[in-house]
Amino acid sequence: MARKKYEEPQEHHERWLVSYADFITLLFAFFVVMYAISVVNEGKYRVLSDALGSAFGGRDAAPVKADHPKVEPLPLTSIVARRRAEAVKREKERLNILAQELTKTLAPLVKAGKVRVTQNGRGVSVEIPASVLFESGDAKLNGDSTELLRTMAELLKNDPHAIEVEGHTDNVPISNPLFPSNWELSATRAGSVVRLFADAGVAPERLTAVGHGSTRPIAPNDDAAARARNRRVAVTILSALPDAPAEPVIK
Repeated sequence: MARKKYEEPQEHHERWLVSYADFITLLFAFFVVMYAISVVNEGKYRVLSDALGSAFGGRDAAPVKADHPKVEPLPLTSIVARRRAEAVKREKERLNILAQELTKTLAPLVKAGKVRVTQNGRGVSVEIPASVLFESGDAKLNGDSTELLRTMAELLKNDPHAIEVEGHTDNVPISNPLFPSNWELSATRAGSVVRLFADAGVAPERLTAVGHGSTRPIAPNDDAAARARNRRVAVTILSALPDAPAEPVIK
């Protein structure tokens, strides 16, 4: 008897398409879920949760109320503005505390009118008449001023803010072997205060000395009292926020 010919089963070369289609479907579902939960919205989250529960044999989907409050995500600009407002508030609080501490520490001189503590957009400024710190036409600190400045340095050395020391003069020209003009006098006076602060423990990288000469008066140079007000040193603890517009200069 002739042997029956055995026929091999036919190969199905397209079977991989079934697995591939299942994979693509699952991948699509995964990205849909990820997109749905990428934005925190309570209403959408409840709809997705109920739909998945119903699809996988869980509880029936609960109806979503039409008047359910929506929790919309904050725009990026709103988040940035809110964080900046919080930073401004914290910085103002820190500077307010510093101004109060300086006023308390220098209370006798503040009451006597020899020192003025003010606060503006640039920071906290301690304004000291030149007569309290120096002899006329000189940039060497006198004995009483050294104690005053060391007291300030002790308070400021652990504070992180930058410090700018500005020297100012009146409009009366000066010319001697040490100071050919008011520019040199004001800059050297500011440098003397900066050097004392650094010696007292304030980090040098926080310090800047600036000489303005007679270019920034706070009173008209019409009489001796006004000129005495213009001869001054200003120690400004600079705010970490952008500078506010400069105050107008009196001329």
